[in-house]
Amino acid sequence: MGKQELQVLNALDVAKTQLYHYTAIVIAGMGFFTDAYDLFCISLVTKLIGRIYYHVEGSDTPGSLPPNVSSAVNGVAFCGTLSGQLFFGWLGDKLGRKKVYCVTLGLMIVCSLASGLSFGRSPAGVMATLCFFRFWLGFGIGGDYPLSATIMSEYANKKTRGTFIAAVFAMQGFGILTGGVVTLLVSGTFRDRFKAPAYSVDPIGSTVPQADYVWRLILMFGAVPAAMTFYSRMRMPETARYTALVAKNAERAAEDMAKVLQVDLEKNNSTIMEEKTTKQFGLFTKSFARRHGLHLLGTTTTWFVLDIAFYSQNLFQKDIFSAVGWIPNAATMNALEELFKIARASTLIALCGTVPGYWFTVALIDVIGRFWIQMMGFFFMTVFMLGLAIPYHHWALPGNHIGFVVMYGLTFFFANFGPNSTTFIVPAEIFPARLRSTCHGISAAAGKAGAIVGSFGFLYAAQNQDKAKADRGYPAGIGVRNSLFVLAACNLLGLLFTLLVPESKGKSLEEMSGEKEEEEEEEMKEKTTLMGKDGDDKEIASISF
Repeated sequence: MGKQELQVLNALDVAKTQLYHYTAIVIAGMGFFTDAYDLFCISLVTKLIGRIYYHVEGSDTPGSLPPNVSSAVNGVAFCGTLSGQLFFGWLGDKLGRKKVYCVTLGLMIVCSLASGLSFGRSPAGVMATLCFFRFWLGFGIGGDYPLSATIMSEYANKKTRGTFIAAVFAMQGFGILTGGVVTLLVSGTFRDRFKAPAYSVDPIGSTVPQADYVWRLILMFGAVPAAMTFYSRMRMPETARYTALVAKNAERAAEDMAKVLQVDLEKNNSTIMEEKTTKQFGLFTKSFARRHGLHLLGTTTTWFVLDIAFYSQNLFQKDIFSAVGWIPNAATMNALEELFKIARASTLIALCGTVPGYWFTVALIDVIGRFWIQMMGFFFMTVFMLGLAIPYHHWALPGNHIGFVVMYGLTFFFANFGPNSTTFIVPAEIFPARLRSTCHGISAAAGKAGAIVGSFGFLYAAQNQDKAKADRGYPAGIGVRNSLFVLAACNLLGLLFTLLVPESKGKSLEEMSGEKEEEEEEEMKEKTTLMGKDGDDKEIASISF
C-alpha cells in the first residue's frame, strides 16, 4: 500500500450505501437476535423449572433451583460464550471470517433445539443435559461476536461504519424483546388451556404437568431465526480486507466485492500489493504492546465492568421486581401465571428501555462518536443506579413501583445508548486486520468474564441480609440495595477506563489500526536500504575506475 492506498479498500471506504450493506446487516443481525434470545430467555423460565423439579413437600413457598443449580443454569452459557469468543476470534484471523461464520450458526441451531430436550425425568438428569447443551450453545454464540463485528466493519464504508455495526448489535434488543413476547404467548396459551389454582391453595396442583413443555418450547424457539439465515450466511463472500491484507490476494478481493457491491475496481490490484518478506508484528510482541496495548486494556476493562452490571440486571430482573413488589408473591400464583407476569415485566422493560437505547446509538453514533456515547452511557448508568439504590426503601413502598420501573428502564436505555453498544463496535475498528477478530474476541471474552461475575455473584449478593428471609438454600447476602451500589461503582470504573479508548468516527480501518503507518515505515526502511546499496555500488565503481 504505502502512500498509495490499496484501491479495493479505498473503494469500500467511499462506497455509497447499497442494498448489500442492508443485507449484511440482516444476515449478521439475525445471528445477534438469536444470541440475545438464547442467552436471556433462560432467566425467564428458571422459576418455572424450579417449581417443576424442586418442589419441597409441605413448604410454604414454591420450589426453586438450589444455589449451585441456579448458578450453573444461568452461568454455563457464559462460560461457553467466553471460550467461543477466544477460539473463534483466533480462528477467524487464521482461516478467514466466512469459513468460520457458518460453523457458529450451525452450532447455535443444533444446541438451541437440544437445550429443550433432556435425558431421563430426574432433576439431576434434566439439569445436566440442559447445562451441557447450553455450554455448547454459548460456544457458538461466542464465535458470533467477533465474526459479526469484524465482517460488518470490513464491509462498511467509513462514513456510516458505526451505524452499520451498531445496527447489527441492535438486533440484540429485538432478541431480548422477542424472548419476552414468545414467553408471554406460550405461557399465556398454556395457562388458559390448563387451569390451575394458586400455590397457597394447592401446592401440587398449581404446577400442571404440561408446564414442562412450556420452558422447553421457549428455549427451542431460538433455533428458528438462526435457521432462517443459514443459507444466506453460507453465500456471503469473504471480506475484501481479509483477502487483501491477510490472504494477500487483492485481485480476489476485488472480484468478491464486485459480486455484491457496485464499486469501480481494477482487476490488476494485485500489482499494488507486492509480496513482502518483512515480518509483521504479532499479538504477543513489544510492537503490539506499544501501538495497541492501552487500546486493548481499554476495550477489555470497559466491557468487563459493563457486563457485570448489564447481565446482573438482565438475568435477575425477576428477583428485583419481586423484591419491590411489582410481581406478586409467588405463593399467590400458579406456575404458569408467575411465568406470564415475569415475562410481562421483562417485555415492558425491553420495549421501553432496552430497544430504544440500541436504536438511539444506531442513529447517533456517527454523529456524536463512540467515545462520547460511551462516556455518557456510563455516567447516566451510574446516576440512575444510585437513584435506585439511595432511596431504595422508598421504591419498595406500595404505590412507588412505577417510579422504580421507570428508573430501572432508564439504566437499560443508557446501557444500550452507551457502552453496551460501543464496547462491541470499537474493537472491530481499531486493531489491524490480521488481529482484528482475535482482539475483538479477547475484548468480548473479558465482557463475558464480567457477565459470569455478575450472574454468579449477584445471585448470592442480592439475597436478603437476614438469612431467614433469603431464598431457600442461599446464605445471607448484602441485599438488593447494596448490590445496586456495587453495580454503580462498576459503571464509574467503566467511565474512567473509557479514557483509554480512541475515537474512530470517520476514519478508515487502516488509519485507526496503524496499518498505514506500518506500510510507511516499511517503505522508509526499503528506501534506506536501497540508498545504502546505491552508495556502496557507487563507491565500488569509483574505486574500479
